[in-house]
Amino acid sequence: MLAVDSPEFREFLASVSQSFTEQMHAQMRKRIARLLPDVYHDLLERGEAHLVHDLLVHQTQVVQRVHARKLTELQGKFNGQDSKITRLDIRLDTFDERVEAVEKRSKASQESLKALESEVSKNKELSSTLVGGFEYLNDMAMTLLASLLGRSSSTAAAAQRARSCVPVLLRQMSSSPTAEGDDAAAVISAKGTTLMGRPLYLDVQATTQVDPRVLDAMMPFLTEQFGNPHSRTHAFGWESEAAVERARSQVASLVDANPKEIFFTSGATESNNMAVKGVARFYRAKKKHVITTQTDHKCVLDSCRQLEQDGFDVTYLPVKANGLIDLDELASAIRDDTALVSVMAVNNEIGVIQPLKAIGELCRSKKVFFHTDAAQAIGKIPIDVDDMKIDLMSISGHKVYGPKGVGAIYVRRRPRVRVEALINGGGQERGLRSGTLPTPLCVGLGVACEVAGEEMHRDHAHVKELSERLKQGILSRLDGVEINGDEIERYPGNMNMSFACVEGESLLMGLKNIAVSSGSACTSASLEPSYVLRALGVEEELAHTSLRFGIGRFTTEAEVDATIDMTVDVVNKLREMSPLWEMVQEGIDLKTIQWSQPH
Repeated sequence: MLAVDSPEFREFLASVSQSFTEQMHAQMRKRIARLLPDVYHDLLERGEAHLVHDLLVHQTQVVQRVHARKLTELQGKFNGQDSKITRLDIRLDTFDERVEAVEKRSKASQESLKALESEVSKNKELSSTLVGGFEYLNDMAMTLLASLLGRSSSTAAAAQRARSCVPVLLRQMSSSPTAEGDDAAAVISAKGTTLMGRPLYLDVQATTQVDPRVLDAMMPFLTEQFGNPHSRTHAFGWESEAAVERARSQVASLVDANPKEIFFTSGATESNNMAVKGVARFYRAKKKHVITTQTDHKCVLDSCRQLEQDGFDVTYLPVKANGLIDLDELASAIRDDTALVSVMAVNNEIGVIQPLKAIGELCRSKKVFFHTDAAQAIGKIPIDVDDMKIDLMSISGHKVYGPKGVGAIYVRRRPRVRVEALINGGGQERGLRSGTLPTPLCVGLGVACEVAGEEMHRDHAHVKELSERLKQGILSRLDGVEINGDEIERYPGNMNMSFACVEGESLLMGLKNIAVSSGSACTSASLEPSYVLRALGVEEELAHTSLRFGIGRFTTEAEVDATIDMTVDVVNKLREMSPLWEMVQEGIDLKTIQWSQPH
């Protein structure tokens, strides 16, 4: 045993005190636990219990201090958690306030919607009132018309007047559509091919809808990639320029051209003006003669008339009854001073396909430039500018399921064709056509050409099948129907028909559930028939009765069948009101009748 007054015991007490002040180190606790029983026993034997008491009190105080320190630490941690909870409560209150604000806005929106619905209801009531008023005025007009016809002095004169008034009669008929027509339209609507009562679309020669794939490709350049393709100092311009050049390559690939031979324009009209006027004016010092056809597009014909005012000679070649040009007449028309021959590839009114390769070879042998307006041909028939010896070609975006407002012109590099620019400015498009290029539109045209190249054969088979279905469906149920233009050398998606003893304008109004075009140029202010049909030798009366049906990539069998039914129904009703048709049925040749002129 250790003596109480020994140095070892005093050293032991100092060690115990230090251990407790240093947070009761584990090693000291083990040592104390080993030595204390002997110390307590020795002190008790010597009768010094008060020292044992003092030692135990000291040990207890040290333990209490340690516990107090730990309690303080725990209290601090608790206070920190309480602060976090307070902050969370504040955030929750803010969130509740936001939810309440959203609920208030939602309630306000619902009230606005109810007010809008009320306004729409009022507009419907007003529209119904207006329709009733128009029907009343129409009835009044019909009464007056019947009175005028009843006073006619001769049956022939009455028939002639009735024919001229068919559009008025048809307006009354179209105000109360036939059950058959409505049923057909309802069937089509149920199949998802009409939208909110809009008519079926069979007018793809006028324009085509943008292919969804084209729209998807354009969207990035309408939003985040909006740079000017002619900006060469930053990434916005570089990415737009790359997109434009990629589109240029896509257009070139469709017609087997070099991308450097493709120049973007605002459309086929600008391209035609650039080709006809640009070539003629550049070579005017030696060549002052241009050749085109009587059936070419109006922008080509008007460009030629402008050249005539500038001192050029222009030959307007006639076409045969089937719409094709006579190659011998073309060869005879070419002169030493002929600068350009311009012939439309596919006619926009009758769909006739001209012999491009034969024309190109003839022009190349005569050292004359050959331009073709291919707006209606691109993506629909195969075109190889090298094989067909084409020197200049006009392209349209919106005729090939691309966007409106963009087109292109192909200008051959070898042998080189020189063109005088029509638009001057910043020198874009290698100086041929100045102006900032619309990147989204160029991208759309490029993708449209790429899709057309990939799907041309499938599209052609689809269009040909539906075109034949339409033709046979109408011809098998109606007499007195003529197909305008060659039936073999034609693009099947363009079906131009003339209906004897039926006005084209009247037929258009009757076919209110179908979007088609009249082959004639009739408007409310003009009764002139189509210059294309007149150039084919179609009689004026029959030219007035023409209708152009356009079938495209997105046309369906259901739409074609509904078109057949509605066309047959409207034609029959118009003929029932036509004294001329009654005469034809009786075997009377209308050409032999001398119509009396009203005084």
